[in-house]
Amino acid sequence: MAEEKGTRSNVDSDSDRLDALNRFRSAASISMTPELFEKLYLAPQSKVKGQLRDTFGNPTPIALVGFLMALTPLSCALMGWRGAGGDGAATIPVYFFQGGVLMTLGGLLEWILGNSFPAVVFCTFGTFWLSYGGVLNPSFAAFSSFAGEDEAGAEGLKTTGFNASLGFWFLFMGLLCIIFLICSLRTNVAFFVIFLSLTIAFGLLTGAFWAQAEDFAGNADYAHKLLVGAGASAFVTCLAGWYILLAISLAIVDFPIQIPVGDLSNVVKGRSIRER
Repeated sequence: MAEEKGTRSNVDSDSDRLDALNRFRSAASISMTPELFEKLYLAPQSKVKGQLRDTFGNPTPIALVGFLMALTPLSCALMGWRGAGGDGAATIPVYFFQGGVLMTLGGLLEWILGNSFPAVVFCTFGTFWLSYGGVLNPSFAAFSSFAGEDEAGAEGLKTTGFNASLGFWFLFMGLLCIIFLICSLRTNVAFFVIFLSLTIAFGLLTGAFWAQAEDFAGNADYAHKLLVGAGASAFVTCLAGWYILLAISLAIVDFPIQIPVGDLSNVVKGRSIRER
């Protein structure tokens, strides 16, 4: 009898384990809704081979943290809060090690998972932060390369050429943000606000540096106002970014309280959905 009870106990135990395993497989096989996917990955749901998204973690928050930790203090510096300034030169290492490394790494991981749009966005801004850190770092000689005589014949730095050249970089970053802005209409409102405010910020930065390149009376004050406006627009970007980071984090840990991000997938339907 004791042996029979022991055998029955083992059978019941094995049965419980099989039931638990089946329940786990059933839960894992449930596909997430398009709205949840777009919240977690900031991109429309796409079909990819394999189960990489079920195997690996979500790299989107990694890139968002790098973006916010680089842009938030820079926006405050551009607005001159508490005496900050220097175009964000005090946080050069942050642009390299948080903005550049985390965003580029996040972009590459998004690419591995097959999320093309966030991969392009994150790699673009990851290399932007690396480049911006290089511009401010004297070791790259971005500014000192313009050393020479100014228009008055005095020895010094030709800031005109530097500011005009840097303005073109911000101009085309703004153009790139317009492309991302259009594409973000397939994601959510928070992502759309990020690119809208970034487009404005890059436009104001372009105007500020081109104003500094022109040697006219009052241009310095005008350029300063544009820089403050760029900082304010970038701060709006940060507010939307912090919000979407919170939303994604709450969704990842299955927090009982979820916050919306303004899903636009049902507003702007994809071409393939319209054809079906």
